[in-house]
Amino acid sequence: MQRILVIGSSGTGKSTLARKIAPKLGLPVIHLDQEYWQPGWVATEPAAWQARVERLVAREAWVMDGNYSGTFAIRVPRAEAMVWLDLPRHIYFRRAVWRIVQSYGRVRPDLAPGCPEKVDLEFLFKWVWTYPTRSRPRTLSLIESLRGRIPVVVLRTPRQVRAFVEGLPATLVSCLAEVA
Repeated sequence: MQRILVIGSSGTGKSTLARKIAPKLGLPVIHLDQEYWQPGWVATEPAAWQARVERLVAREAWVMDGNYSGTFAIRVPRAEAMVWLDLPRHIYFRRAVWRIVQSYGRVRPDLAPGCPEKVDLEFLFKWVWTYPTRSRPRTLSLIESLRGRIPVVVLRTPRQVRAFVEGLPATLVSCLAEVA
């Protein structure tokens, strides 16, 4: 398995999980937040973003973390497996807030240079808090459409995430058998 997507709400631990999967499988990590944001939190222009994602997924191997659902149509066909961190809101919202507190003013390793962590209440409430009603239904539809086509691992608790990582690579191999 050479191309794995890691998706989920902000604060679920997508980047952390990608960093743990990659060395266990000998794959490079692509953090989409690093690719999307320009210094000063400037968003990449939509056409340029689509082209960049096309170049990224064309690589032979990767663990790619990030939602960016507008690029699912580009990323999913190249993926050989998907991991969805479907944690409860009370866990991921608290983690997103704690990440701001912990990293405020510094650039996290999964972000682009020149994008220090900041307090962004609009992001927290428009995107993170509303994930269950705004984005989760779309993700559920995507997962359902992939049934039988590629392995999809849905992790709903921190304990399941730990067990998944501890069991790598066998946990992904067993998922392949379920799809076949």
